[in-house]
Amino acid sequence: MALLLGIYCGGYYAGSIPAILLNTPGSPGNAATSLDGYKMALKGEADRALGLSILASVVGGVVSVLLLMTIAPFLATLALKFTSVEYAVFGLFGLTCVAAISGKSLIKGIIGAVLGMYLGLVGIDQVSGMQRLTFGMPQLMNGIPLLPALIALFALAEVLSRVTQQDDESHLPVQQRYSALSALRELLRHKWLTIKSSLIGTFIGILPGTGPTIAAWIAYGETSRSEKTDTELGHGSPRGVIAAESSNNAVTGGALVPLLTLGIPGDTVTAVLIGALLIQGITPGPSFIGDNPILFTQILVLLILAYLCVLVVAMASRRWLPHILSVPLPVLLPIIAVLCAAGGYSVNNLSFDVILIAVLGLAGFVLLRVGIPMAPIVLGLVLGPIIERNLRQAMTVHDMDFTVFVTRPISAVLLIATAFMIVWAWRRWSKA
Repeated sequence: MALLLGIYCGGYYAGSIPAILLNTPGSPGNAATSLDGYKMALKGEADRALGLSILASVVGGVVSVLLLMTIAPFLATLALKFTSVEYAVFGLFGLTCVAAISGKSLIKGIIGAVLGMYLGLVGIDQVSGMQRLTFGMPQLMNGIPLLPALIALFALAEVLSRVTQQDDESHLPVQQRYSALSALRELLRHKWLTIKSSLIGTFIGILPGTGPTIAAWIAYGETSRSEKTDTELGHGSPRGVIAAESSNNAVTGGALVPLLTLGIPGDTVTAVLIGALLIQGITPGPSFIGDNPILFTQILVLLILAYLCVLVVAMASRRWLPHILSVPLPVLLPIIAVLCAAGGYSVNNLSFDVILIAVLGLAGFVLLRVGIPMAPIVLGLVLGPIIERNLRQAMTVHDMDFTVFVTRPISAVLLIATAFMIVWAWRRWSKA
């Protein structure tokens, strides 16, 4: 359990390192981090972004562990109240984050989100079992894999964009030093943002089938709504890094709530933890905490220790990580391109994924040239299948009665929140 929990916590943070330095999210949950983290690196503030991401990750993880320790049974009961109706509306609410990540043009952001949702249609229809947009390719029957898509749209598209630049810049800006104490002071100035994002991540973590990707985007969108005076958000704001990293790391403790109290994995990673418990003859469920109080305590302690290790190791290594950016671009860009291909191949060990990265990367480059941002495309790709699947299931179960979305309390509250976000986005962009 110590081994698995250490990898579990370390992996959630470590994905932010390439997201900040290379605009290549190490995992889907770190895609939102790259929006501001990479822009900070381009301004010479990679050390600052790394320091903030480390501290925000540790705070988010510890907050989720404290909630796991105190109110796990209550949170598990609340998660059980979510049906396909709530998940569909929840996904719709997440799409309102498009307003926060659309850059200067909301219309282009919406176009990007629609393109992402269209890509999410590829594969076998989970309701009817029919193939859609696979063009006879069996490799596409499971849909477009998210990690290769992220590598293509963020990293490879950026590489192609830099290759075509006409300036003589061969180096990225000189990176400024930023002390750990300064990062801590800055995090304390944004303590309420950190706590709020951590709570968002924990709550989303307890919902089976969600995970850090959705948590990070929703926390980022909420930050854009509440931090109206932050004109740098999306252009190198530390608030964006703090919100994304504290929320996606808070999923670690949140996802363990349904695992330990209900025996339901909160995401694909915690499914491995269930296997580890079952091998030892321990069955997670409602009686787990009462029957295994010592093991439950050990899991809590191990999670805290894992985040302390993340804090120590990451802080000790962050000084030399930005030196990657001092490599001349004619050398750095081919290396990144090769790593993109290797990373895409390693997911499923399929050469088809490398071809897919090349195609999507070229498409992403063209879209960047016409001003369509990549983040809304990824958001649509993540949330589109969730909305479609749960909407159709809800309609099937309730005999095509759309009133179920307003008669169920949680769904009604989420719809009100969605309407509020849409009105806010419209007012914001109408004044721009």
